Amino acid sequence: MPEIELSAGPIEYGDTGGDGPTLLFIHGLAMNASVWRKVVAELRDDHRCITPTLPLGGHGRPMNRDADLSLQGLAGIVRELIDRLDLRDVTLVGNDLGLAQVVVADGPGRVARLVITSSEAFDNYPPGLPGKTLGLAAKTPGGIYLMVQPLRIRALRRLPIAFGWMSKRPVPDEVMDGWLRPLLTERSIRRDLLKYIKTADKREMIDATERLRNFDRPALVAWAAEDRVMPPEHGRRLAELLPRGRLVEIADSYTLIPEDQPGALAEAIRRFIAETSQEAVPAATRA
Repeated sequence: MPEIELSAGPIEYGDTGGDGPTLLFIHGLAMNASVWRKVVAELRDDHRCITPTLPLGGHGRPMNRDADLSLQGLAGIVRELIDRLDLRDVTLVGNDLGLAQVVVADGPGRVARLVITSSEAFDNYPPGLPGKTLGLAAKTPGGIYLMVQPLRIRALRRLPIAFGWMSKRPVPDEVMDGWLRPLLTERSIRRDLLKYIKTADKREMIDATERLRNFDRPALVAWAAEDRVMPPEHGRRLAELLPRGRLVEIADSYTLIPEDQPGALAEAIRRFIAETSQEAVPAATRA
């Protein structure tokens, strides 16, 4: 997998190449870019899909010790990656982590479209039972280590405080093994995740979400109708808040729509891009 050295440290990313519309996918905590594998498989023939693994616990190499891994710092990593890869007219797609709105909070830059799937928004930060459990663990010395070690037992991953309320269907063991291995085995990776968790501020998420009122590009909100961690009402509110927002509710899925309903999500994204492809987004092409 390609790797690029950014200001914060090394970032691995997948790139399907091609001349189609460019999509950049953002994943959540304690996972990596493979959460998007099924969606990418549906879209790669006619879209260029960029899938970075961000420093959120599932990354293979630690960041620089002085790296800013706050919510704003992570947004900076995404913006720098877009610039360094010279991506243009990007469709930014986020799931679980409410990072997409932070990336565009100060202006869209090279982002031509926004796709927000079930994710943190408004005051749901940290989100639901899994997020609050992780937040509590971060307040205890060695808490992250103690919390993740039981997840070596695969059956425990389906508990509500772990991944049980994140997807309706179990994530394949070999995929989740890859998500969790860095956290289970590398202290430096746990250090990176802890830096993010300790800087999480609910006021920052509320502010970033509200600033989506200023996002003047096409936006799709694709929310899991049965989500147990990210309230479906938040998806409806986001679609109303975004000036050019539209809503798709996806049935038979929890938060990890890319795992539960990748086909439905890919089709919604494909249709959204096709329907907005003729809309002018001149500022998104500027460096």
